[in-house]
Amino acid sequence: MRGSIRTRAPAVPRFRPAAVARLCRLASLVVLVALVSGAHVVGAGPAAQAREAPSSFADMAERLLPAVVNISTTQSMTGERGPQMPQFPPGSPFEEFFREFFDRQGPGQGQAPTMPRRATSLGSGFVIDKEGYIVTNNHVIEGADEVTVILQDDTALKAEIVGRDPKTDVALLKVEAEKDLPFVEFGDSDRSRVGDWVVAIGNPFGLGGTVTAGIISARARNINAGPYDNFIQTDASINRGNSGGPLFNMDGQVIGVNTAIYSPAGGGSVGIGFATPSNLAQSVVDDLRRFGEVKRGWLGVRIQTVTDEIADSLGLDRARGALVASVQEGGPAAEAGIQAGDVILSWDGDDIREMRNLPKAVADTEIGSTVDAVVWRDGKRQTVKVKVAELEEEEAAAMAGEEGAPAPAPETAGAEVPSLGLSVQPLNDQTRESFQIPEDVQRGVVVTDLNAESDAAEKGIRPGDVIAEVNQKQVTTAEEIRAQIQAAKDSGRKSVLLMVQNEAGSRFVAVRIGDQ
Repeated sequence: MRGSIRTRAPAVPRFRPAAVARLCRLASLVVLVALVSGAHVVGAGPAAQAREAPSSFADMAERLLPAVVNISTTQSMTGERGPQMPQFPPGSPFEEFFREFFDRQGPGQGQAPTMPRRATSLGSGFVIDKEGYIVTNNHVIEGADEVTVILQDDTALKAEIVGRDPKTDVALLKVEAEKDLPFVEFGDSDRSRVGDWVVAIGNPFGLGGTVTAGIISARARNINAGPYDNFIQTDASINRGNSGGPLFNMDGQVIGVNTAIYSPAGGGSVGIGFATPSNLAQSVVDDLRRFGEVKRGWLGVRIQTVTDEIADSLGLDRARGALVASVQEGGPAAEAGIQAGDVILSWDGDDIREMRNLPKAVADTEIGSTVDAVVWRDGKRQTVKVKVAELEEEEAAAMAGEEGAPAPAPETAGAEVPSLGLSVQPLNDQTRESFQIPEDVQRGVVVTDLNAESDAAEKGIRPGDVIAEVNQKQVTTAEEIRAQIQAAKDSGRKSVLLMVQNEAGSRFVAVRIGDQ
């Protein structure tokens, strides 16, 4: 018919019934071979390698529960109990009257004598061998007069404190039992991965033998609990009383000691718990068992974080390593030739990614051994050999991190350094007395004034601080500071590195160069 358009349907091929049957059988065979051989099918995801969630934790819990114990401690508490000073609004006429009354009421003045009382606390722990050695947290047994271990069958045993380590919050106990105790073994925490299933067993709120499950949420967490923070984070429910209990992997091995929780509301679990990794805890336990204390390697430096600006001022490609703020005289670092201003990039073959990695790496090094340390100095890498000594308590402060700035000192006039937003004067008897500068600070220039809106002020520099070096060059005048600033500008750098000294010690501060 004129004016109409006809669309022809595509031709459908015709097959004989026998041929169709053969094709169907062939297609079925191809699919079956693909399924059996695991052949990859386009559009399908790769085969999962991770272990599937177990249908039940019952068999595992039944096997592990006997080795997990409750820990009860008692402690004698003394204190004066008497009338307390009421609170009044500032300036209230009653405040002065009541203050005179309470000042006259010394101990025993009209007050009944108080008797010592007993405080009790609860925690968790786990047996690590049949002889009765038990691991828990230091804070569970700290200050305790008596420690009692309660087994799953309610047997109560008096425990001896073999040793404890506040820095990692790990403690080791020993009990004497009439028979061999069930125990659990440490696993390799370094092999654990984010997303792995874990099980926590403990004594939350005094409810013994409680089992919870979750996953590893994160690793290597720093919660500012100590110098060797490297926590495993988990969402397995951990509450008060779980402290010191074990965190198990799916093989029933201890990969962590439950230590802390994040709880903004009343101490209950919100799914953020932290466990000390087993590799760290096990090394501490081994020392406690052998020596009753932990023996750690010592370097003898005070360190601080390498920021992006510090890295730029030193010519480093990125922020990494640990910046040496000061070196303790006579220590291993001083003997090896490590200097203030060096950035330690590697220790015994392991990269130091950030400042907090160095204390743990040094502490884990065998005492008396000699290791290679790679440092960044004068714009290039250098290797020094360090003989590691033993860390003593009085030397522990040398491994501390960054310190806060001192309180402001009186202002005096000085020579301006406009590009840094501050003024300085030479270090002499007059400025030393005016700003109460410690006697051990022997060189540099004194900051006498600074612009409150300057980068130097934002970085914590205050009047009374002494600038000893600029870009790792000693300075004694404002002119020398300006010369180093100009050299930094000529090399294309946007900041200069100042060594600042005060009563808190030495530290490095990267300060942006202003336009002036």
